[in-house]
Parts: sequence; structure tokens; C-alpha cells
Amino acid sequence: MKTQSTRSIILGAAFLMATSAIGPGFLTQTTVFTEKLAASFGFVILVSIIIDIGAQLNIWRILAVSEKKAQDIANQVLPGLGYFLALLIVMGGLAFNIGNIAGAGLGTNVLFGVSPELGALLSGLVAIGIFVVREAGKLMDRFTQVLGFVMIGLMVYVMFTASPPVGEAVTRTFVPETIDILAIVTLVGGTVGGYITFAGGHRLLDAGIKGKEALPQVTRSAVSAIGIASLMRIFLFLAALGIVSQGLTLNPDNPAASVFQHAAGNVGYKIFGVIMWAAAVTSVVGAAYTSVSFIRTFTHFIDKNAKWFTVGFIAISTLVFVIIGQPVKILVLVGSLNGLILPIALGVMLIAAHKAKIVGDYKHPLWLTLFGLLIVIVMALMGGYSLINGIPQLFE
Repeated sequence: MKTQSTRSIILGAAFLMATSAIGPGFLTQTTVFTEKLAASFGFVILVSIIIDIGAQLNIWRILAVSEKKAQDIANQVLPGLGYFLALLIVMGGLAFNIGNIAGAGLGTNVLFGVSPELGALLSGLVAIGIFVVREAGKLMDRFTQVLGFVMIGLMVYVMFTASPPVGEAVTRTFVPETIDILAIVTLVGGTVGGYITFAGGHRLLDAGIKGKEALPQVTRSAVSAIGIASLMRIFLFLAALGIVSQGLTLNPDNPAASVFQHAAGNVGYKIFGVIMWAAAVTSVVGAAYTSVSFIRTFTHFIDKNAKWFTVGFIAISTLVFVIIGQPVKILVLVGSLNGLILPIALGVMLIAAHKAKIVGDYKHPLWLTLFGLLIVIVMALMGGYSLINGIPQLFE
């Protein structure tokens, strides 16, 4: 029974991370860049998957071995650094969550015709309900797993109806016609940037899966998480590519919805509503849980009342959307900015991996250290490049 429970937690952590990544921004970014780069976007996905795995493996293993949350590790590396990292994560998580709530509102609008604002409020209440119940952790695991499988199943159906040029997609994945730095930074930021890469790692810690003896389970969960998110990205890319390659135009106000509508008519549009809502509300849960996990170790008061801080986080995100709203460009922008948080967070974890006072007698694999270091350098350079050159173009 214990083994079954552990398996459920490992899978739950993987789905929490993956569904945190698969939000409205994920759907929007993938569609926007497929329209721009066509089959060459496959190369961007390939590079981002390699970077995602390297970042995730490093961070989750170090969290498990140290048996500490990321902010506490950062404070041990340099006093005060944990508070700075927590500030970055919480700000990014809040910004993303406003977009997630917006996506949930859009999903309910497509499905039931209610206003996005009312849909957002109702979806916020659903997310809050998960954290109010006694077995919140188990319910969160099951909720993200069920909706994760629903999203993937529906996405596969739409991909096949779109009839994508798979041969060309495979070729351009390895021999791209164009390479887009902003697209790579945005995808990595949207998959393992900001709070997302810590979602599953912190969940495993909270569930008691930690220490050197748990490393095989942690590694399996980390790779599974990237695999789930990457499968969804590939299916959506192929669906969008099928539509774009037919010369059909996507609606700039809601490009992802256009893909589903062109592929399967009104049924496709309703499927988009289901996927958008599921992607959004699971991301709301993941963002709220992980953001609060970054501050709960700072004081006993926050730790004791973590449930209500999480509820408050969701409530604030919902109210901000209802009052202000969230355009498509901001979803792409936040993904890019989250990509800039990754080199800082991963860099801190790599330093911690080689400090005995944090990891004890654990020896971090050299190949993982070098892989992680390469990601820190590449993401810092690409992130800086996109900040100076790419992001301003979004607002021209």
C-alpha cells in the first residue's frame, strides 16, 4: 500500500509541475511561434526540452538531497539570497496566475457563454476549494492528474484532425530554416522558469520523498514531468502547423482557439474551451501552491496558515484579472521574464550542490553540474538578448 501511495505522490508531483507549465500562456506561446516559424519551431521545442531536463534534474535532486526548500538553500548559500529568490518567484507566480485566471475565464466563456469575468470568479472558487479541504495534497495530485490526461487525450484528437505535415516537422526539428532566440527563452521560461520547476520538487519534499535514498524516484518524477509537458507542446505544435501549412489565418486575439476551430469546427472550439479551462485552473493550483511554499518557511505564522495564504493568493489573482484583464502579449512577456529567473535559481542550486553544510556527503554528478552550468550561461545570454532585442518587439 505504501509503494502505491509513493507512486501516486511521484506521479502527482510530475503532473503538478507539468500542468503548472501547461497554462494559457503555454497554449498561446506555442501557437504564436508556430505561426511565425512554421516547421522550424520543432527545433525550438527540441532545444527547450534538452534545457528543461537539465534544469529540472539538477534542481529536484538538490532539493531532495538537502531536504530543504529552495529559499532556505539560497539563504545558506548567501544570507538574504533566499528572500530575493522568493520575491522573484512570488512576483512571477502572481503575474502568471493572473494570466491563468484569465485563461480559465476564457475557457468557461467558450464552453458556457458566460462572461470571462464570471468564469474567472467561478474557476477561482474551484481552485480555492481544493486547498480548503483536509486532504488538500492528495486532492491536488488527483485533480492535476485527471485534467492532465483529459488535456492530452483531446489534444491528440485535434492534432490528427489538423493533418500536420509530420515529415517536414521532423526534418526542420533537426535542420531549421530559422533559429529564434526569443522563442527558446520564452518556451524554457514557460516550462521550467520561475516557480514552475520548483512545483513538483517542493511537492515531493512536503510529501516526505527526500534524501539520497529517494533520488531514483525524484529523477523519475522530474523526467516524467518534462515528458508530459513536452508531449502536450509537440501535439499542439503539430496541430497548429497543420492549420498554418494549409494557409489558414489565425485570429491574433485568440490564436490557439483558431487552431482548434479550423481543425474540428464547433466541436474543436468546445474542445479548446475544455483544454483552456483545464490548463488554466491546474496552473492556478500549481502557481498558488508553489509561490506560497517559497515563503512558508520564513515564519511560523505563514507555515501554520499556509492554506489561507494560498487561498488569498488565488483570490488576489482573480480580483486583479476581473479589474484589469490580461492580453495575449503579456502572457508571452511573462514567459520570457520567467526565463530570466531560471539562470539565477539554477545557479544558486548548483553552488549549493557543492557545499557540504547543505548536501552533506552527497556528490553531485559532474555531468549534471556541467550541464547545469551550460544552461545557466546559455539562458543568461539568451535571456539578456531577448530582453534587449526581442521583448520590445512585442509592443511595437
